[in-house]
Amino acid sequence: MGDNKKYISSDELKKHNKSDDLWISIQGKVYNVTDWAKEHPGGDIPLMNLAGNDVTDAFIAFHPGSAWQHLDRFFNGYYLEDFKVSEVSKDYRRLVSEFSKAGMFEKKGHGVIYSLCLVALLLFTCVYGVLCCNGFWVHMLSGGLLGFLWMQVAYLGHDSGHYQIMTTRGFNKVAQILTGNCLTGISIAWWKWTHNAHHIACNSLDYDPDLQHLPFLAVSTKLFHSLTSQFYGRKLTFDPLSRFLVSYQHISYYPVMCVARVNLYLQTLLLLFSKRKVPDRAFNILGICVFWSWFPLLVSCLPNWNERVCFVLTSFCVCSVQHIQFTLNHFAANVYVGAPKGNDWFEKQTSGTIDISCSSWMDWFFGGLQFQLEHHLFPRLPRCHLRNIAPVVRELCKKHNLPYRSLSFFEANVWTLRTLRAAALEARDFSNPVPKNLLWEAVNTHG
Repeated sequence: MGDNKKYISSDELKKHNKSDDLWISIQGKVYNVTDWAKEHPGGDIPLMNLAGNDVTDAFIAFHPGSAWQHLDRFFNGYYLEDFKVSEVSKDYRRLVSEFSKAGMFEKKGHGVIYSLCLVALLLFTCVYGVLCCNGFWVHMLSGGLLGFLWMQVAYLGHDSGHYQIMTTRGFNKVAQILTGNCLTGISIAWWKWTHNAHHIACNSLDYDPDLQHLPFLAVSTKLFHSLTSQFYGRKLTFDPLSRFLVSYQHISYYPVMCVARVNLYLQTLLLLFSKRKVPDRAFNILGICVFWSWFPLLVSCLPNWNERVCFVLTSFCVCSVQHIQFTLNHFAANVYVGAPKGNDWFEKQTSGTIDISCSSWMDWFFGGLQFQLEHHLFPRLPRCHLRNIAPVVRELCKKHNLPYRSLSFFEANVWTLRTLRAAALEARDFSNPVPKNLLWEAVNTHG
């Protein structure tokens, strides 16, 4: 090479992709992060998923400029001899640099203050409606307000997980526990664990936990082959029960979304009481205990069991709009099988995401996540900037002939139902090799 540097090829780098031998490359320099993976603030899953790859774009997306100074201690002395930067990556890195120079990653606007005030108002109104008012419909309205509160809290928790919404890291963590664990009953530690994996492996059927919903939902027929979830470390078995439920998933989709929170509560408990290393486990458990103290107590203040059940279901149904939104962003997008790669970061995000178009006055309702592609490309960018950068991202996608899908909320629902129905019909054929009877034909014809 004409210098004293030591070089390895990309193929050689790929061999170092195990938990006890984990190398990555950033800007052509190779780093041994085997031991660091256990201490990585974002968890070991993102590093494991990208092990043996050049991860420059992913590193830039998730880390501030100050993180570069910490890399040298992991440098193992090697450089990539075949290191290249694609044209789309050059443009992407140029945009990140421009946004950084403009101070956009630090300018968070006043959205957090407004959101916190709205959450406080909703909580007060809900509690007042339950404790101080009589009447079935007033209590149901209070339940709806509680569901809407959970939606706004989730957006706050999401923002705080991607960038610091409070003045210090400590206050940011306190805000996460109070708003997330204490108010919603869903652990911020669980959310970070799954959400980081989702961002890195966007729409990978076996690496992205946000697409792994068997036995209830399957967005692709590839899931019929019982893939192994690399995230959960178990097989996603497509058994007779899965075949039956998936066969009607386009019908059951909205009812499933209405009770989706039950699964989130269960997943939270499974993680917090597992043997995995959980950051701030004690504080997360304490926050969950706070939720399971005030929420049942509030429900018990309702006059009878009919109202209590309806109150809980109403809150779940209102909050299901958010669960639906999250699935609209990805279910109808392109999927793939296998580990993500670091050198196609931009392409994978455009392939696996769908934006929801809406008027600017509705941004508060969707929490900025209607700009799903923009958020995936620039996860540290505060939500107040996402609408402004959308035209730039659209032009960049057009320049490199990459998809940029922005649908109305109605259109996104249609696309998602179409995707679910296509897989459902395949599941029916796959699970019923014998001749179908007349009842089956009648149901499926109008299913």
